[in-house]
Amino acid sequence: MRLRVEFTTEPFDLDEAPEHAVVAREVIQSAELDAVDVGPFGNTAEGDADAVLTAVDALLRRSLAAGATRVSLQVNVLGEES
Repeated sequence: MRLRVEFTTEPFDLDEAPEHAVVAREVIQSAELDAVDVGPFGNTAEGDADAVLTAVDALLRRSLAAGATRVSLQVNVLGEES
């Protein structure tokens, strides 16, 4: 099964990326995921279900430890590839 995760961390800072946002992006970029897209207002990544769920666990733990006061995320099951 493949999953897509979309997430944001708060609080926002329009002047520079807060530490919790940097940490969250590092987690996703270093995970064994594909179709990673990081941006100032949202981030997405796709991959095997186990890899996505492992990355989400690390994302939550590390971004909260780095000062995030809220993490919004959505996980979608993707259709089977042909």
